[in-house]
Amino acid sequence: MTRLMVTAAVALAIGAGAVPAGAVAGHAVGPRKVLVVTHTTGFRHTEGIEAGEKAMREIGERSGAFSVDYCRTADDVKAMLTPSGLDPYAAVVFLNTTGDLGIPDLPAFLDWIKSGKGFLGMHSATDTYHDQSTYIDMIGGEFETHGQQAEVEPIVNDKRHPATRRWPAGFRILDEIYHHRHFDRARVHVLLSLSSVPDDRSATANQPADFPLAWCKPYGKGRVFYTAFGHRGDVWTNEVYRQHVLGAVRWALGLDRASVKLGNPAPAAR
Repeated sequence: MTRLMVTAAVALAIGAGAVPAGAVAGHAVGPRKVLVVTHTTGFRHTEGIEAGEKAMREIGERSGAFSVDYCRTADDVKAMLTPSGLDPYAAVVFLNTTGDLGIPDLPAFLDWIKSGKGFLGMHSATDTYHDQSTYIDMIGGEFETHGQQAEVEPIVNDKRHPATRRWPAGFRILDEIYHHRHFDRARVHVLLSLSSVPDDRSATANQPADFPLAWCKPYGKGRVFYTAFGHRGDVWTNEVYRQHVLGAVRWALGLDRASVKLGNPAPAAR
């Protein structure tokens, strides 16, 4: 894709927003601030994190919809993921986080989301806070395992949602695909899925299944989004994935609206 085509695609994504970036109730404001958290206490996806941090900044700058700050260390978490530390932000992105992050008051953090903020989880965000059922309930699933990296062709469950309305039919993507437990379609709005387990050489590979890849949900007055993609660095440079992320951020910030119906049915298997 040429630079001109990329620029045009981003411009189209901005122009399609239901609410222009930087406009609230008729008053011009600057881009919304988003906090990107990349601290880990479990496995660290160094390649995905480095590429993801760069991509989030570029997506925000090119779209004009948001700006980013980073929360990278244990000290950053203690200072920034608190009610006062979160005050400047409209949304938080858990970009390949793992383990117990050391948030000083996790219930207060979850209440912050419920108050009307946005939360976006990328890839291993579901490999975070395994021992906290409230976190798992918020994000909508818990990482269980993964096989080898696999190329998949996601089924778009909602062609109107900002995160998936530009996901091309037949598009295939290579990444590390997570298997989740404690996932219930009835409690989320599924955006991307598979009709079988990926061909990842796991024990259940290729078996028929309603296999989720991306979803969203309300959380109190807040908005929660998760995508299983983002392990590989080249995923973050793919324009289809970047449009997926941009649409998700705009939705989480309330810049684009969507009809979110818990338990939306899976499309017929291809």
